[in-house]
Amino acid sequence: MKINEVEQIVGITKKNIRFYEAEGLLNPQRNSENGYRDYGDSDVEALRRIKLLRKLGVPIEEIRRLQSGRLTVEDAMRRHQVAIDRDTENLSKARAVCGLLAENGTTMEDLNAEAVLTRMEQMEQEGTTFMNKQKDDVRRRYVAPIVCAVLMTVLMIGLIWLMVWAFQEDPAGAPPMPLLVLLVGIPAVVIVGVAIALIQRLREIGKREEDDARRF
Repeated sequence: MKINEVEQIVGITKKNIRFYEAEGLLNPQRNSENGYRDYGDSDVEALRRIKLLRKLGVPIEEIRRLQSGRLTVEDAMRRHQVAIDRDTENLSKARAVCGLLAENGTTMEDLNAEAVLTRMEQMEQEGTTFMNKQKDDVRRRYVAPIVCAVLMTVLMIGLIWLMVWAFQEDPAGAPPMPLLVLLVGIPAVVIVGVAIALIQRLREIGKREEDDARRF
C-alpha cells in the first residue's frame, strides 16, 4: 500500500512516517518495478506500536531498543513508570510554585523573580527538575545530522586541499584555469549544500518531531 493509505489507517502524518523511516524504526520494502515504497501489514502494525509508545512519551532510542530486542516491553514500561513518577513529582512542585505566584496576585512589574528563582534553585538541589524534559528527545536527534555535516565538510575541504597541493607540485601538468576552478568549485558547492541541508534538517527536527509527535 502507499504512504497515503498508511497515513489514513494509522493516523500518523506522512512527515512523521518519513521521520521514523529516517530513524530506522520503519523499513518498508521497495517496489521492484518503480522503486516506490510499498508498505505492508507489518509496517502498519509497526507504526501502530510506535504511535502507542510515542503517546506514552517513550523516547525514540527506547523504541529502537525495543524493536531490536535489547529491551523487553515489561522492562521498558517499568522504567518509564519511574520516569513518569519523577516527572509527576516535578510537575507537582512546579504547579505549587505557579499556584503561589497566582495567589499573590503579583503584577509583572512587581514580580520578585530573584526570590522565586532562589527558591527554585534550592528545590533543584534537592532533586526537582524544572526544565522541559520533552525536548531532550529532540536534542538527541540533532547529533546525527551535525556529525554527518561536519564529516562531509571536512572531506570536501580535504579534497580541495589535495587538488590545490597537487597542482602546486606539478604546475606543468595542471589543467586549464577554468577547469581548475570547476574542480575546486564542486566540493565548495557541496559544502554550501551540506550547510543548507543541515539548517533545514535542524528546523524539521525542531518543528516536526516536537510538534507532530505531541499530537499523538
